[in-house]
Amino acid sequence: MHNKVVYRAARALTRAGYGTLRFNFRGVGLSEGRHDAGRGEVDDFRAALDQAERLGGQPIVAGGFSFGASMALRASGGDPRVVALIALGLPLATESGRSVPRPGVPAFFAVGERDTFVSPAELARFAGSTDTVLVLPGADHFFAGSLPELGDAIEAFLSGLGGAARLAGGRSAP
Repeated sequence: MHNKVVYRAARALTRAGYGTLRFNFRGVGLSEGRHDAGRGEVDDFRAALDQAERLGGQPIVAGGFSFGASMALRASGGDPRVVALIALGLPLATESGRSVPRPGVPAFFAVGERDTFVSPAELARFAGSTDTVLVLPGADHFFAGSLPELGDAIEAFLSGLGGAARLAGGRSAP
């Protein structure tokens, strides 16, 4: 929740007029429970979608970083409240990233050129030609040295969605 990539993405969403909700998965930080290899974490993400709707209404832009990106793809698929997806550092080369579904909504994917959990080519194949894929030159999995560019690209993607995708009132939750 306090990771620099998640923080930068939340700031970009806020600057673009969106409300944000960041959360820890079970067993992370002060959260209750234990890591559940992605099974229970999908439920955690769905609970966060419910909370986002209670706080800000619909429609919702879902997203995540690394493990969170794979959980976002799994949890938001088929959810009519979700109108777009942001997946940063989607770890297709790990257990949590294998067999994730392609999004059925407009999606923004970002990867560092030197990411050890997914290659830019692998992510481009996964995303196909209908989604936005940003490769940040020289960056690693944590987008070191490229966080400002990542934030700008997220804002640009969001501006392309139009006003209908903005959460009601641009409210923010911790």
